[in-house]
Amino acid sequence: MNETLALIIGKYNYWIYIVLMMIGLYAVIVKKNMVKKIIGMNILQTAIILFYVSIGTKRGATIPIIAHAHGDSGEHAVRALDYINPLPHVLMLTAIVVAVATLGVALALAIKVHKQYGTLEEDEIYEQIRES
Repeated sequence: MNETLALIIGKYNYWIYIVLMMIGLYAVIVKKNMVKKIIGMNILQTAIILFYVSIGTKRGATIPIIAHAHGDSGEHAVRALDYINPLPHVLMLTAIVVAVATLGVALALAIKVHKQYGTLEEDEIYEQIRES
């Protein structure tokens, strides 16, 4: 029992991502208000970004900058295990930019929908579309 509890507590960051992803997914699927769906989408994107940043780290590793590499005599080789892989972090910077752009476009579309239909509730919008 203690081993299971230690495993659960030791991986607390994964549990946080799972909870955030489920909250975001719930909001996107269940909520009928467009702004709530947009917020849910943003929570889901944030959880995924946090997950990838988290798996890109290593304990005891350092940043991938090699000091005095050109002046070394070549006596020792660079060990890749001693350095953090920067690729997940760089990709997530791009994902953050895409998430912000997606959020901006979604909110602009929500404003346009509200101006045209006077509401952001899906059921009311569908009713107005059927009537016209």
